[in-house]
Amino acid sequence: MKSNCSFDVIIPARFGSSRLPGKPLADIGGKPMVQHVYERACESAAERAIIATDDSRVAEVARGFGAEVCMTSPEHVSGTDRLQEVALNLDLADDRILVNVQGDEPLIPAEVINQVAANLAASERAGVATLAEPIHSAEDFCNPNIVKVVAGETGLARYFSRAPIPWPRDAFALDSRELPEGLEPRRHIGIYAYRVALLRQFVSWPVAPIEQFEALEQLRFLHHDQEIHVADACVEVPGGVDTEQDLRRMREILA
Repeated sequence: MKSNCSFDVIIPARFGSSRLPGKPLADIGGKPMVQHVYERACESAAERAIIATDDSRVAEVARGFGAEVCMTSPEHVSGTDRLQEVALNLDLADDRILVNVQGDEPLIPAEVINQVAANLAASERAGVATLAEPIHSAEDFCNPNIVKVVAGETGLARYFSRAPIPWPRDAFALDSRELPEGLEPRRHIGIYAYRVALLRQFVSWPVAPIEQFEALEQLRFLHHDQEIHVADACVEVPGGVDTEQDLRRMREILA
């Protein structure tokens, strides 16, 4: 999918991952992981791709393969906060669209980067756009590490949760091992497009109660009545790298 809107990609790349320290620099097929992500971003229609990091080691490696780097505070609690600092440092206009591409998604397709930017540009109501994909198994549906999203018929998100939503009450009372026919749950894919003005608002809001309990920062937007546009991704989005097992799998794929 091509994008007919103007946007930039920001890649937050934090060195101090709790589960996989030094993750952005993990070698995959002879390149650091963050370079794979950067190259995918450069294949999109973005006018520029910027790596946002709090660590000089990541910055040095990124500049070494030709990336634009923006140094950010190590105090940020989320990638959204890091994005806002980049927007501030670069003095970006309020209406500028930024796409947050996670630094641990070395196989992120350029098509979905374009898609999420175009969806935000086309939406009159939403301040944020993101993507989803179908969930096919009851195991994934009930897995709290897989975030579920429910949207209305206009494509605007109604809720995100680690819990299985919508809950098939009657069907699961009989058998919870299979998804009932007609239930079409959606997994949230963590790619976002924002306008800079809303990012400025976001960082001024305290953590919302629902955000704190679910540990999902996108719920802060819904708590403040900001609409989030959700669409199914136009192509399949391979999983990212959160664990050592994920890293091994990615090395096999890109070998």
